[in-house]
Amino acid sequence: MAAGLRRYTISVDVEISLRIPNMKVRALDEHGYPIDHSTVRFKKMLTVPSIPKPGETLSLLSSDRAFEAKVVRADWHEGRGLFVVACQYANRSISQDEYAAFAHDPEWEMKPLI
Repeated sequence: MAAGLRRYTISVDVEISLRIPNMKVRALDEHGYPIDHSTVRFKKMLTVPSIPKPGETLSLLSSDRAFEAKVVRADWHEGRGLFVVACQYANRSISQDEYAAFAHDPEWEMKPLI
């Protein structure tokens, strides 16, 4: 490295907005109605080395269980001053155990799209 030049490691805080597939036997909400996961997202703050690009795969954790998510898009949210990274659960289906890992992990919050 040339004299006087420094190498910086930059990390960025982003919000992950994760879409998961519906299960065959759907989870129920607090009123006993089936949850349609096409209308909700699981959200979590995460520090990443750079803003992920669409098509990239992220390795994420939920209740100490690792899983993969495909990045769909990353948008700057002006009002909150951060990037929101929209991801899709990498597998076509999700087991009840995998779903429970999200539902019971305090770092992941289920939010309706509306």
